[in-house]
Amino acid sequence: MTADEFDALFDRFAVSVFRLETFQQYRVGEDDEIAAWLQGEPKPERSVRTSPWLARIARTTIVDGKEWSRIHLVEEPLTDYLRYEFSAYVESQAAGEQIRIADRTSANLDFNEDFWLFDESRDDAYAIAMRYAEDGSMHGFELVTDPPTLARYTAMKGAAWGASVPLNDYLVRTAVTTGRA
Repeated sequence: MTADEFDALFDRFAVSVFRLETFQQYRVGEDDEIAAWLQGEPKPERSVRTSPWLARIARTTIVDGKEWSRIHLVEEPLTDYLRYEFSAYVESQAAGEQIRIADRTSANLDFNEDFWLFDESRDDAYAIAMRYAEDGSMHGFELVTDPPTLARYTAMKGAAWGASVPLNDYLVRTAVTTGRA
């Protein structure tokens, strides 16, 4: 699957898209931005005006009535990457994405697969299995349509959802801020 084919899947779904994230750090080209943020520099503006990704979320949730959601399984103390990522989550949430956080240790969630799950309640459901190395660097992704894997992903989503809380609740409860380190 090419990057363009991957991207096109986000225009194809009918009802819902869900993302499960299990890594505590991803190496996806943000190292310089995170280092600058840790040094006290402001993050570049990221909004529906400046980010095509956020504009897509806003358009599909507000105009088309589709649902975007994600859960990140975290371990405390949070990594610098996650603290930085939470500020991006606030921006995604403002665009219409439901963001939830689950403490993988207290919830006993030993998942180590990352995926996007599209239209899980429909007969034409599909997913994208995300492949990462142990250090969080991207190895690739693949389209998944086989019913057993889709059922496993749906079950993982259900377990994670039941153990998670909305992003804002997590931030308040743990006194984590989206500001500087």
